[in-house]
Amino acid sequence: MIRARIPLFAIALLAGLVAGPATYGQSSDSDQPVLMTADDLEFDEDLGTATARGNVEIVQGERVLRADAVTYNQRDDIVTANGNVVLLEPNGEVLFAEFAELTADMREGFLRGFRMLLTDDSRLAAVSAQRRGGVETELTRAIYSPCRDCTGFDDEPLWQVKARRVIHNAEDQEVVYRDATLEFLGVPVAYTPFLSHPDPTVERKTGLLTPTFGVSNVLGSSVQVPYFWAIADDTDLTFDPILSTDQFPVLSGEYRQSFSDGRHKTRLSSTVDDSQTGETRLRGHIASETRFSIDDVWRWGTDVNAASDDTYLQRYGFSGADTLTSRVFVEGFGRRTYASANGYYFQGLRAEDEQENIPVVAPNLDYNFVGDPNSFGRITTLDANLRALTRDDGASSQRISLTPGWQTSHTDDFGSITSFRVSAQTSLYNVSDVRTNNGNESGLTGRVFPQASLGWRYPWVRRAGSTSQIIEPLAALIIAPNGSNPEEIPNEDSLSIAFDETNLFDTNRFAGTDRVEGGQRVVYGLRTGFFGKKGGSSTLTVGQSYRFRDSSTFPSGSGLEDQLSDIVASLQITPTPFIDLLYKTRLDHDSLRARRTELSTIVGPPALRLNLDYVFFDRNSVFSDREEVTAGMSSQITDQWSARIATRRDLTAEGGTLSYGGSLVYECDCANFELVYNRTFTRDRDVPPVESLLFRITLKSLGQFGTSVF
Repeated sequence: MIRARIPLFAIALLAGLVAGPATYGQSSDSDQPVLMTADDLEFDEDLGTATARGNVEIVQGERVLRADAVTYNQRDDIVTANGNVVLLEPNGEVLFAEFAELTADMREGFLRGFRMLLTDDSRLAAVSAQRRGGVETELTRAIYSPCRDCTGFDDEPLWQVKARRVIHNAEDQEVVYRDATLEFLGVPVAYTPFLSHPDPTVERKTGLLTPTFGVSNVLGSSVQVPYFWAIADDTDLTFDPILSTDQFPVLSGEYRQSFSDGRHKTRLSSTVDDSQTGETRLRGHIASETRFSIDDVWRWGTDVNAASDDTYLQRYGFSGADTLTSRVFVEGFGRRTYASANGYYFQGLRAEDEQENIPVVAPNLDYNFVGDPNSFGRITTLDANLRALTRDDGASSQRISLTPGWQTSHTDDFGSITSFRVSAQTSLYNVSDVRTNNGNESGLTGRVFPQASLGWRYPWVRRAGSTSQIIEPLAALIIAPNGSNPEEIPNEDSLSIAFDETNLFDTNRFAGTDRVEGGQRVVYGLRTGFFGKKGGSSTLTVGQSYRFRDSSTFPSGSGLEDQLSDIVASLQITPTPFIDLLYKTRLDHDSLRARRTELSTIVGPPALRLNLDYVFFDRNSVFSDREEVTAGMSSQITDQWSARIATRRDLTAEGGTLSYGGSLVYECDCANFELVYNRTFTRDRDVPPVESLLFRITLKSLGQFGTSVF
C-alpha cells in the first residue's frame, strides 16, 4: 500500500469522474487536464484502487466535484464518492448526494440522498437516483418545486410536486412524473397519474399554456386554454379558442415566424352568432404585422387589420378601437433624412361611419431633409409629400407639396437667443367632387404659401441652496399672406384642432398640410421652473397669441377663432417620487373661464397610491360637451400581493357611471394568481353593458410551459 499526503495533485486515474457527460447531457473535453486537491491520497496496488480523503476537490474544465472521500476502482472502472458529495456542472446546475457510485464516464450510476439545484433555481430532491445510458436519470420518491421565497418560510414552499417516480431524459429535454401529487403549503390539492414538463434548458416547447377562466353576462361561463405549437426554431403557433356556455366557441390563434432579416405574426379569430342581425352568421377578424429589413437604411412592412363587422372586436374582448388601419410601407432612415412610401386602408367601426365615405390613401410619399449646420448655425430643410386619396362616394384628390426652409439662431452676449426661419409651401392639387359654395368642383388648383418667423427667448437661471430656478420669457413674430385656404382645396388632414402649450409657437397650428395658418401674428409666453438636486421639479408654461387681422380659418371653439387667442397653460409638479401632478387648461380670453381642463395626478407610495384623471371640454369647443373623471387606487400590499380598484364617471347632465372594476394579483418567483372584475354601463349596438370576472393561475415551469395541466 502506498500513502501520500498532498496539498495539490493532478491524477489521471480520477479523470473519468469529471470527463463524462453532465447530468443533463452536456459533454466535456476529456483531453482537459484534471486538477485535484485532497488532504490524503492512498493507492492500493492489490485491490487496484485509489482513494482521496479530506476536502477532496476535483476540477476539469468548468466541472467541479467535491466530497469527503472519493475512491476509484480501476479494475471495475467504478468511482465512489462518500459524504457531502457536490457536483457543479458547467451549465450552472448543482448536484448533491450522500453517496454516489458511478462508472468512470458517469453514464451509469446510483446516487443516494439526491438533491439538485437547477439553473432557474428550481429544486429537485429524491431518496435515490439511478442514471442510465448517460441521458436518462430516474428518481425515486422525488419532490420538485421552483419556489424560493414565496411564503417567507424557507422550509415550506408555496407549492411542490411529489411523485413516486420521476424520469428525466436529457435528449428529449423532458421531465416525466408518475403518480404525482400537487401540494400547496404542504396540503395535497390534486393528483395525476402522469405529468410532464420541459426541463429548464428548454426555451420553447409544444404544450398547453396557462388557462383563463371567466364569467360574464355576454359569454356566460368561459375558459380559454392556449395550446402552443413550436413548429420549428423560428416558427410557432398558439391556438387559444374561447369556450363559453352562452355563445358558440370562438376559434382564435396566432402564428409567428422569425427570419434572418425580419419577422411576421398573424392573429385570426372566428365564430358564429346571431346577436347583431338576429340571423346566425360568420364573424371574425384578422390582425397581421410584417417587418423586414432591406439593408441598414431601408425596411418594409405591412399591417393588416380587418373585422367582419363593427362590434365583433368589442363584443368578444379583442379590442376597443373605433378605426382599423391597414397599410403597406417602405421607409428609409438616413443620417439627416427620412423617406417613406405608404398605402392606407381604413375600416370605420363607429355607428355613424359609412365605409364608402372613408378614403383609401395610396400612395402617400414623404421625404424630410435637414441639412448640416454651417459654421454660423444655419440649416436648410426640405419637406416633400405626394398623396393620392380616393373615395367611392365623396371628394377625391391628388396632392404634391414641397416646403423648402432655411433657419438660423444666434445667442448674444446677454444670453438671449434669437431664431429666424423662412419657408415656402408650394402645393398642387388635382381634385374631383369637392363641395364648395358654388357646387362640386373638379380640376387643378393649388397655392404658394411663404412664411417667416422670428423667435426670441431669454432664459434666466438662479441657484439658491439645493434648488435652481429658471424664468424664460418667450416671444415670436410670424408673418404670412392672409387667407391662402381656397375652398377648392379639400381639408383631409387638418380636421382636428387641439390648441395647447405644445403647439403655441408652431408656425402652423393645423395638424396637417391641407390647411395653413395665414396672416400676421405675435405669440408670447413665459416658462418657469424649480428644480431640486434630489430630482423634484415644478414647471409652468403659459402663453397666448394675437392676430393682427380679424380673419381666421379656425373653427369656432378651437380657441384660435378670434384675433386674441385663448390663454393656454400647463403646470407640472413633481416634488417627490410619490407626488406627480399635471394640470393643463385653456382659458377664454375675455372671461377667463376654463374652456378646457385636464388634470392628472398620482399621489402616494406603492403601498397606497391614488390616481385621478379629470377632463373637461365646454360645449362650445370643437369637441362635444364632455366632463369626465377617472379615479383609482392601487396598493402593493406586500412583495407578492397587489390590488387595484378604479372607476370612470361621466359628469355631464346626461351622464353617470361608465365603468368600474378591480383586480387582485399575487406574484412570486414560482406562481402568479390574478383575479379581475370589470363592470361597464355603456351600450353599442349588440354590445350590451358587460359584467365580467376573470381568473388566472400560473404555476411557473408547469402552468406556462407544461404539456399537461391540472
